[in-house]
Amino acid sequence: MLSITELKPGVVFELEGNPYIVTGSEHSKHGRGGAIMRTKIKNLLTGAIIDRTFKGSDNFEEIDLERKKAQFLYKENDEYFFMDTVTFEQFPLTASQVGENKDFLKEGLEIETIYYDNKPISINLPIKLDLKVTYTEPGFKGNSASSTTKPATLETGAQINVPLFIKIGDLVKVDTRDGSYVERA
Repeated sequence: MLSITELKPGVVFELEGNPYIVTGSEHSKHGRGGAIMRTKIKNLLTGAIIDRTFKGSDNFEEIDLERKKAQFLYKENDEYFFMDTVTFEQFPLTASQVGENKDFLKEGLEIETIYYDNKPISINLPIKLDLKVTYTEPGFKGNSASSTTKPATLETGAQINVPLFIKIGDLVKVDTRDGSYVERA
């Protein structure tokens, strides 16, 4: 059982029969009253993010999620298809289950799939990915005195800001957690 002091970002627990992951937490104690924990939690089945306050007496059941390697195959309508790299079993995930990760999915990409009750519910991408720039405006000489950026479209369709020296066809390393440019690959 988990107490409210153990609800730190990254902890997965069960609430009202659903798996949740803590994305943010703030512990506080007011005068004579008991301690409370303000949290931001994400439902791993629906992707909904909610703010929830828990009292000091609340306890939670910690759950273990199974993690397996998989490969992204293709997207059809509102579903994303993956293949387990061990059993070669194919399975779909909805756009809401994939979430913001959809911006960086390209065919053949190896990812980590999260399973709850033997069902795939979500994915984790590698932290850094090399992606090709398919469109960006040309940079101008003399514009490099400050760290100015320009928008660029990647091969997956995602748009990020890149430095002025990046051209169409360049490979760039992208941080998938926040969608930011890291370096030229």
